[in-house]
Amino acid sequence: MRIGYQGESYSYSYRATTELFPEVEATGFRSFVAAFNALDSGEVDKLVLPVENSTTGSVLPVLDRLPGNGEHTPISIVGEHLVEVRHALLAPPGATLESVKVVRSHPQALAQAQETLLELGLEARPSYDTAGAVRMVSENQDPTVAALANIMAGEAHGLVVLRKNVMDKAHNTTRFVVLAPGVPVVAPDANKSTVLFRTAHTPGALALALTELGLRGANLTRIESRPSGEAWSYRFFVDLLHEPGPEGLKSVLEPPLGTLSELRVLGSYVAAERP
Repeated sequence: MRIGYQGESYSYSYRATTELFPEVEATGFRSFVAAFNALDSGEVDKLVLPVENSTTGSVLPVLDRLPGNGEHTPISIVGEHLVEVRHALLAPPGATLESVKVVRSHPQALAQAQETLLELGLEARPSYDTAGAVRMVSENQDPTVAALANIMAGEAHGLVVLRKNVMDKAHNTTRFVVLAPGVPVVAPDANKSTVLFRTAHTPGALALALTELGLRGANLTRIESRPSGEAWSYRFFVDLLHEPGPEGLKSVLEPPLGTLSELRVLGSYVAAERP
């Protein structure tokens, strides 16, 4: 099996991938687009990508690509995994908190620590990956530039820890999803599903749909509105918990909800335990 992720070794995506697939050699890709293309072409069999963070919310470049389109192989969510994110300020040997003026990291990581970095008086500069930022800081050996990433990445590249737990929220956790080609299949133990729907253009259509799902026993853990690809038209991504297996999902989605103009299941899987 070939597994792909976005970023470099020792990034948080790398950590999620190795925790899920410890015996598999994984391949990192520079961007989310490159990762999705690798899955579509068959270069990898599965992807492990971040879709949501407890501090900053959805990872939109991933969320918006989950539905796919008619030109590419269908993909489905087959699993999820939670990773506690504990950033550290990492710098070349000899650097100090006083000498550092700039911090580099992935935009998501910088957003998860923006208040803390402001208090420290550091200028945030985005990089394509947390581990990639660590590598660049190590290569340049500039005492005025640090990286924001996990300690393991710093150790691998010979950087020192100037400060641990550099984030705005102590609960900072990223939710990763496992993606595979093909239409969704509901395993017997799958108790969580991600669905996409659009509502009819009538008053209260969304409220009625959510009420009906609740009455059928679905526990909605997340809902997000995103552009559909047509001007001023939106679709809703919904995560919901339900009784396990095909019958459990069927009990909350059938018969079809009358206020929906479209409903697609993007994947069913076993809900990850919260840390």
